[in-house]
Amino acid sequence: MAKLNIVFIASEASPLAKTGGLADVAGSLPHALQHIGHKVTVILPFYRRELEKNGISTKPMHTSIEMWADGVQRQCPLHQAEINGLHYILIEQDDLYDREGIYGPAGGAYEDNLLRFLLFDRVALEAAAQLGKKVDIIHCHDWQTGMIPVLLKTQYQHHPAIANAKTVYTIHNLAYQGNFPPEWIHRLGIPSHHFHPGDFEFHNQINCMKAGIASADAITTVSPSYAEEILTPEYGCELEGFLQLHTGKLSGIVNGLDIADWDPSNDKSLVSNYGAGNTAGKKRCKAALQKEFGLNVSADTPLMVIISRLADQKGIDLLLANAQRWIDRGYQIGVLGSGDPHSEEALHRIADANPTQMFFYRGFNESLARHIYAGGDIFLMPSRFEPCGLGQLMAMRYGTVPVVRATGGLRDTVTDHKQSRGAATGIHFTDATPEAFDEAVEYAISLYGNKTIWARIRSNALKRDSSWEASASDYADLYGHLLS
Repeated sequence: MAKLNIVFIASEASPLAKTGGLADVAGSLPHALQHIGHKVTVILPFYRRELEKNGISTKPMHTSIEMWADGVQRQCPLHQAEINGLHYILIEQDDLYDREGIYGPAGGAYEDNLLRFLLFDRVALEAAAQLGKKVDIIHCHDWQTGMIPVLLKTQYQHHPAIANAKTVYTIHNLAYQGNFPPEWIHRLGIPSHHFHPGDFEFHNQINCMKAGIASADAITTVSPSYAEEILTPEYGCELEGFLQLHTGKLSGIVNGLDIADWDPSNDKSLVSNYGAGNTAGKKRCKAALQKEFGLNVSADTPLMVIISRLADQKGIDLLLANAQRWIDRGYQIGVLGSGDPHSEEALHRIADANPTQMFFYRGFNESLARHIYAGGDIFLMPSRFEPCGLGQLMAMRYGTVPVVRATGGLRDTVTDHKQSRGAATGIHFTDATPEAFDEAVEYAISLYGNKTIWARIRSNALKRDSSWEASASDYADLYGHLLS
């Protein structure tokens, strides 16, 4: 395939700014695409405090793009960064992007988010048109960039460098659709003739996700199973019928990991390194984790861990329903995460009552997360829905066997022991009930008790190829198909 000029436009990308899995994809997939010979530029908002917090150095490009938005003519300076050979362009507008929280204050959303991200979309298209070379693919992500395919086909056709670019729109989580009142159409100059049920109108609101679905040349989700699930009422978030009209351009490509970064054989944050051929270091990591949080140091006691947002989607209620039961059976539990205040309070209460068997760390700490991935025996992921999930990939990469609900990317990436004993990397359960979750955990515990079987599952998990290479190749094939 010929070398393509690809532009990623996203609201976040690791390591510059991150709230979730979108940042991991927008930060890792471009590297993998460059590795197989393509040229990729990533365009983001200039989140000043996020960049400072993450120690990211940027340089002004000494150019500014003028853009009208909501009655104001704005000058938007451009900055650039180079990280591991990948070029980033960052769009400055401090009153919109230099805020506490990328999308809103904790637990909320900014009322002017459509202004913030539509301005970003327009300036990003202008910046892409100034790269000095014809753009082949514009790859957009989630509702924040959902308007880009519409704008490209209606208002940006006069830019020869981007006029013929094909658009790929990736849905990372259909539940977040970007719904806004219709008065923004005129305030922001959005193409009003697309405001109808067959395009981005949704219950008399603007729906940015629908805009991307309707106008993009291709739609992807982050796993094949999720691509199927969102066509059903259970997972379609009221868009299943609309998506069914566009199945001809819908596909699922599973996410990957930066395996050089997530590698227990050379992870400097671990007390001892290890790999598939020598797992002795994992035992030392478990003992260190138990000691770090005041648990009884015991090699034989199963240590179950979870790293998650504390939200209904993640099945935290299923964990809470079982936690005391598992403690009473003698197991240990470690939890890292934050979110729903009631769930946080309940976890604190259980951990405080059982300090030698359970710990709860409220918040997120990447170094601690690595300790948990390395020190745990069993990784719990009881999600009600999971477009792809990265936690299970990281857990397997560190030889911690996942117990997952068989949904979305969890079903696609974790090989169930009951279905394929020789190749198993974890355990599935189907029903989102405390009883089904408990049954799956008990099945995992029974396997844990057999050192030979457990060593084989753990070895399979450690050896699993979770790199971006296969996924990048699939995306490159999709791009080539669009351009052919």
